[in-house]
Amino acid sequence: MEWHSPLKLPWTLLTLTALAILVLNTSATEGNWTTKHEAGRCAIRGQCGKQSFFGGELPCPDNELAKEPDKETRQKLVEICGKNWSEGDVCCDDNQIDALSSNLKRAEPIISSCPACKENFFNLFCTFTCSPDQSLFVNVTAEQEASSGKFIVTELDNLWSDSYGEGFYDSCKDVKFGATGGKAMDFIGSGAKNYTQFLKFLGDKKLLGSPFQINFPRPTAANGTQKFENMTAANPKAKACNDTEEAFRCACVDCPVLCPELAKVTEQEYCHVGALPCLSFAVIIVYSVFLILLVTAVSGHVAYQKHNQRKSERLQLLQDAALSDDEDEGDMVHNAGMIDRPQRHYKLNTICDNIFNSLGRTCATYPLITIGVSVLVVVVLSMGWINFEIETDPVRLWVAPSSAAAKEKEFFDENFGPFYRAEQAFVVNDTHSSGPGPVLSYDTLMWWFDVESRVQHRLSPEERVTLSDVCFNPTGEACVVQSLTGYFGGSFSNVDSDTWQSELRHCTESPGSQECLPDFQQPLSKDIILGGYKDGDVLSSEAMITTWVVNNYQPGTDGEARAMDWEKGLQSVLKDAQREAKDMGLRLSFSTERSLEEELNETTNTDAKIVVISYIIMFLYASLALGSTTLSVRSILHNPANALVASKFTLGVVGIVIVLMSVSASVGLFSACGIKVTLIIAEVIPFLVLAVGVDNIFLIVHEFERVNVSHPDEDVETRIAKALGRMGPSILLSASTETIAFALGAAVGMPAVKNFAIYAAGAVLINALLQVTMFVSVLALNQRRVEDSRADCFPFLKVNRADVGSTHGAGAYGYDDEGPLQKFIRKAYAPALLNRKVKVTIVVIFLGLFTAGLALIPEVALGLDQRIAFPRGSYLIPYFNDLDKYFNTGPPVYFVVQDLAVIERKHQREICSRYSTCDSYSLTNVLEQESKRQNISYISGSTASWFDDYFTWLNPSNKPCCVEHGETCFKGRDPPWNITLYGMPEGEEFIHYLTKWLHSPTNEECPFGGAATYSTALVIDPSQHPPSVPASHFRTSHTPLRSQSDFIDAYASARRIADTVSESQGIKVFPYSKFYIFFDQYASIIRLTGTLIGSALAIIFVLSSFLLGSIPTGLLITLTVAMIVTDVIGTMALAGVSLNAISLVNLVICVGIGVEFCAHVARAFMFPSKSVMEKAKGKYRGRDLRAWTALVNVGGSVFSGIGVTKFLGVFVLAFTRSKIFEIYYFRIWLALVILAALHALVFLPVGLSLVGGEGYVDPESDGSLEEDLAARRYRALLPEDDYDSDDY
Repeated sequence: MEWHSPLKLPWTLLTLTALAILVLNTSATEGNWTTKHEAGRCAIRGQCGKQSFFGGELPCPDNELAKEPDKETRQKLVEICGKNWSEGDVCCDDNQIDALSSNLKRAEPIISSCPACKENFFNLFCTFTCSPDQSLFVNVTAEQEASSGKFIVTELDNLWSDSYGEGFYDSCKDVKFGATGGKAMDFIGSGAKNYTQFLKFLGDKKLLGSPFQINFPRPTAANGTQKFENMTAANPKAKACNDTEEAFRCACVDCPVLCPELAKVTEQEYCHVGALPCLSFAVIIVYSVFLILLVTAVSGHVAYQKHNQRKSERLQLLQDAALSDDEDEGDMVHNAGMIDRPQRHYKLNTICDNIFNSLGRTCATYPLITIGVSVLVVVVLSMGWINFEIETDPVRLWVAPSSAAAKEKEFFDENFGPFYRAEQAFVVNDTHSSGPGPVLSYDTLMWWFDVESRVQHRLSPEERVTLSDVCFNPTGEACVVQSLTGYFGGSFSNVDSDTWQSELRHCTESPGSQECLPDFQQPLSKDIILGGYKDGDVLSSEAMITTWVVNNYQPGTDGEARAMDWEKGLQSVLKDAQREAKDMGLRLSFSTERSLEEELNETTNTDAKIVVISYIIMFLYASLALGSTTLSVRSILHNPANALVASKFTLGVVGIVIVLMSVSASVGLFSACGIKVTLIIAEVIPFLVLAVGVDNIFLIVHEFERVNVSHPDEDVETRIAKALGRMGPSILLSASTETIAFALGAAVGMPAVKNFAIYAAGAVLINALLQVTMFVSVLALNQRRVEDSRADCFPFLKVNRADVGSTHGAGAYGYDDEGPLQKFIRKAYAPALLNRKVKVTIVVIFLGLFTAGLALIPEVALGLDQRIAFPRGSYLIPYFNDLDKYFNTGPPVYFVVQDLAVIERKHQREICSRYSTCDSYSLTNVLEQESKRQNISYISGSTASWFDDYFTWLNPSNKPCCVEHGETCFKGRDPPWNITLYGMPEGEEFIHYLTKWLHSPTNEECPFGGAATYSTALVIDPSQHPPSVPASHFRTSHTPLRSQSDFIDAYASARRIADTVSESQGIKVFPYSKFYIFFDQYASIIRLTGTLIGSALAIIFVLSSFLLGSIPTGLLITLTVAMIVTDVIGTMALAGVSLNAISLVNLVICVGIGVEFCAHVARAFMFPSKSVMEKAKGKYRGRDLRAWTALVNVGGSVFSGIGVTKFLGVFVLAFTRSKIFEIYYFRIWLALVILAALHALVFLPVGLSLVGGEGYVDPESDGSLEEDLAARRYRALLPEDDYDSDDY
């Protein structure tokens, strides 16, 4: 981390206009005091006195001939002005030359890096002061009598040609002053934009500037005529920064025309057709062609059918008699559908059926042992909670420990220390109905000076420390507080009610002026303390900005504790100030380093309540819905006591408890393995497992009720075995695909996704195991309770009035194997869905949705706006809004160089920029060039180069800088200090002076000292021989970054620049900025998302095809899940949900939930239940029959078990105060539940009826139709029976 070095430059010296002479004048006598203008004649000479005691010496008016100086004076003149002055008369004396030398040498450090600028600057003032032809271009226009009795010059015209003025300005306009990272023109010309402004600033009379007025009029009028009679503008040839003479040529960093052209950056261009991305355009075209072909095919089919109808009535009747898969439901043959029932057996399914049949029988036979073992295993696994830890550090959440970004941050912190803690406040005037207005006023300044004083003296609540104890203090004299108050010395007593506005304007224009420097001696740029000003007028600023810079420490240290404690006190002061600001009609927003974590914790606490309520509602619904699966209104009316026995509320609660047990066991198991829990896991895993678990519970219970009706005389163990034998393979299909799909995420480096995937895979697997063991045992016990007429929830109470026989003669006592939902699906929904025209419509609509989802994928943005992470009403939201609107400075970025042997000349040239032999593509040269294409590089401003400033510090012309043994370093050295690096320090000498420089203070006499500026910018390893510099950094800054895309692009650009330099120079360079660690994920998140989802879909295809014995069906399941995920991504684009780690986790969940919705329907299609199939009584054939059977068999369970349960839970999330929950959970999960339910219960059955694979015999569907009817007793004989053939 570096520090902008303090700079104290008496601007008297810089405007070397004051260079030769002095004296202020308020009562000067005006007129033309230079009466003769001719070669060899002077206009001013010598020093004739002062205007005041504190004033400087001013020149005498002297229109006499130039004179030959004495030898000593000549030597001084040549030493300062060059060999061109080694002979001839001059118009200056010894005293003037001494003053000239002193002042030029003080200004030299600012411009010395560019020899052309220095030469032109020196030449202008040497010529002005000593030229023998002075009267030709200098005309004294005002003088007055000094206290000495002599006349002194108070104003004059200094005539220079336009070509020289322009050349002079051009040679200096791009020169950088390394100590501040700013431009030299900001100091010597107040940021002048052209040469006239530059010369005007040099000549204007001002406090601590020129002590008398020097005008630089243009020598010619607009029409080209000479404006001054007998005068000729001085017109020496100005040296150019790219001068042909190598001695005057500047380095690339100070002279853009000398810089090599960087390779053109090929920006990532996305293919577009007009305004549409190519992907969107392509899928729309494909879908349009599909619609055209479909319309053509349908039209042709209709025309063909009409043609056939006209041919023969007999042929038409024959066609009606032959029912096909595609025929309408009006064309049927009674009982013909059973002819098409599957006849084949799938060996794998038979094996799975037998295994689950045996497992179900065992668990039902020994329920207490099974439950005990299950609980014991869960308890043992849950003991891992002892090691339970929640990972809240965003760095460890979003970035893989092995990633480059994590390693680079660790390297930076270890070598240069953690980045500063920034505390910032905005005072804004935008509370009025008329809109924002100027915030600056005398009263506002008075109040804000008081606020800052309170902050400075506030004792922290626990550690009792003040700002001075924790602040960053590079000079040892003052804390770094970047505020407008710094322009006034931090004291309101320095603010004059009449002049504060002009003083403020002056300081924002010349922040390096002596009178404008704050106590910590860093020039304050207006962009970091004021915002919202218009047309460059700082008095129109809508916001004042104050930043307190506090030292940072490694986490968990005492230093960090002290800093955080002080921040707590700061928050208290600023909260009081917020109320005061409101009373003044202003608004105050602020943030401290600890604020972000505090507000995120507040969000978590807020979310926790909503999440708990959401889960409770899902638990209650699941328990109640499960209990009412077969309990009809007719049964309750027939005998209300039956409701007490037939209720399954306890069973539902146990099912939910099993879900929680699986979560607990998973957390315990992986906590014991040292895998930390994240907030995403805590909030999402229960939701996911509940979706999977409740569905499976519904399926098992519903199937068991069917077996109860179809096999009432079998014992409980056999009925349980049959139910699990049928549903077990379906659970195996969904659980295995989900577990493996989630487990794929464990290969991801990002901990937030990796840990979620591990916990999710474990929870889903454990949940499935508990369901087919423990839940089945509880189901057996529950059935025995029912058959023993004991009350639900209170099994020790026997309900004597209950119809005990109802458990075996279900139909007779008002029980049914169908609930209202199943009846609706069988009688209305399934028949309507399988209508031929409806099928076509559904395919068109869902493919249209898929097309829309694909077309919207390019519109999904990347990033996570941190404002979303805060609860509504958080005080940080206005702060971040103000930061975006008013703060016009980008974050600093450091280019870190590793293991470079900088003691060798070869490597010195690879990083330097201010010396003529530096490599054209050295690190700092490249950064300089990149700053000139900010729209691509996002790099702004100059680079603070420790190497360049270090060697500048060695320059003997900067006498106060490097002093050793009482002598100026490099004085009289052979070879002398030079800009070619020839003879400059290497090896141990380099390290010797480098160590000395790093301990050299930065002060008024020497602004190049390294102690304050670069003490933490490089590391010297003394253990090596010779000592080395294993790490150093070069600081620059980004442009203001306003959006997530700006941050992402800036990080990518910095990475590109570092890689380019590393490759071209053969050195190790990486970029670092505080925000990089959070945006590293976006460098790979698109590829990661595609890889995860693609791999999961591949696993789904392989497993479903294998377990179902059908590639077409497996492919259709995979396609349906892909459509669900694609449509969810499209919804993200429409709902403003960006892609980041949170939404990536949700997309992985989409895959899991999608499989859960689809797997059971697909398996019920491939292995149709014979008893359900027979209910169709010939109405459907082939795939239609099996699709109808699948919907009737499991459609209700899927809808109520997942759809309704999840919808209720998601609906509650709409009431959260957290924007992150609203956007990333409510919006995505709501879209997921709706889209997954629609695809699984609408599109998938239609797709299966069209292209599904050939079915197999279900091993559990044994027995004939007569046996089944007999088992159901006389149900088919009841006239009001729902299965009457006319009621389909």
